[in-house]
Amino acid sequence: MRRRVKITGIGPVTPAGIGREAFFRGINESVSRVHAITRFDPEAGTFMGAEVAGFDLKEYAPEENPRRVSRHTQLGLVAAILAIRDAGLTIEEIGRLNPAVITGTSIMDIDRISRGVQVVAQKGPRYSMASTIYESSVVSVPGKISNYLGVPARMIAVQTSCCSGLDALGQAADLVAEGQCDLAIAGGSEAPLSFHPLLEFNAAELSPTNDSEIPRSCRPFDLWRSTGVLGEGAAMLILEPEESPRPAYAWISGYGYASDGNQLAGEGIADAARIALANASRRADEVDYICAWGPGHRAIDTNESTALRHIFGAQLANIPVCSIKGAIGTALAAAGAIELASVALSLRHGQIPPTVNWETPDPQCPLNLHGQARYLSPQVAMVNAHGLSGSNAVIIAEKACPR
Repeated sequence: MRRRVKITGIGPVTPAGIGREAFFRGINESVSRVHAITRFDPEAGTFMGAEVAGFDLKEYAPEENPRRVSRHTQLGLVAAILAIRDAGLTIEEIGRLNPAVITGTSIMDIDRISRGVQVVAQKGPRYSMASTIYESSVVSVPGKISNYLGVPARMIAVQTSCCSGLDALGQAADLVAEGQCDLAIAGGSEAPLSFHPLLEFNAAELSPTNDSEIPRSCRPFDLWRSTGVLGEGAAMLILEPEESPRPAYAWISGYGYASDGNQLAGEGIADAARIALANASRRADEVDYICAWGPGHRAIDTNESTALRHIFGAQLANIPVCSIKGAIGTALAAAGAIELASVALSLRHGQIPPTVNWETPDPQCPLNLHGQARYLSPQVAMVNAHGLSGSNAVIIAEKACPR
């Protein structure tokens, strides 16, 4: 028999706040954390993003040297430490629960790699750094978390583009449900706000290059949106079976993933949602909250809206929807994990975050959106993720009764 899986610890490291309380307070403010990034040569173009302010690895892991650890690994490690603390777990307890560490990261530390290449080009092969191949990899995130635990823990690094974090949580939930582990630390981490890959995102027209009204550059589902804005961050969650003594923030009841195939970008969300709903033994008309992917990209937002209409039909107009990316940008692989952290807290506290910068409805995106936080009491929520490779993932989360 499959076991019910619950979220017992939440560790967000985001532009809206670090730690559960600061994050939930910040994500419910109608405030954009997107700003200009001015540390690069202005001749290279306009750069913007949502950064994690006041982050200091030493505050949480004083034994680590920030200069030797890639930023995506730093963010992921701190998110895991916060989730462990939030669940009230000790390292000794984790060691007795056959733990698994499953994380998603979309891109390697391109900045570290490019700097290493530049040093070798200038000074010669003798100056190559072996640490580049270890620290720049996406597997450095679960590896560093496992090392921090100091106990035998199976680890997996998931790479499914921007779906990586949500896929990591779905895969981890399956492991817990099947009895392969009694505790999983899972989520996503991403730090793309360096010269590379920001330069390449600008070239691909996946980040705005117009420097007017920068805080309003990311406008999910708004008629006047253009494209998404990058953010950075991480979120790790503690997943355990129902019999765990720790109280639940929410249940993870369903997970599905699918590719776009020959469809338009993002429309594969419909297939992933149908699989997730079937796994959760839920009908579409039982969903009463949707945390949408909604990056603020003209085509992707429209295609996601189309996918939602395919699933929910006329009922869609009555389901509250939000996208948190107007507030914190798109943290690629971390975005889905941050969304699920937000949803788990919304299910517990009955407060749905605003869709920051949404002002003018788009007839092609007929969704129940609002620019302010809403006090509602959802019971069954759907969390969406879409990746540029055509990947899609959906998780169904449900309200847990207070204990």
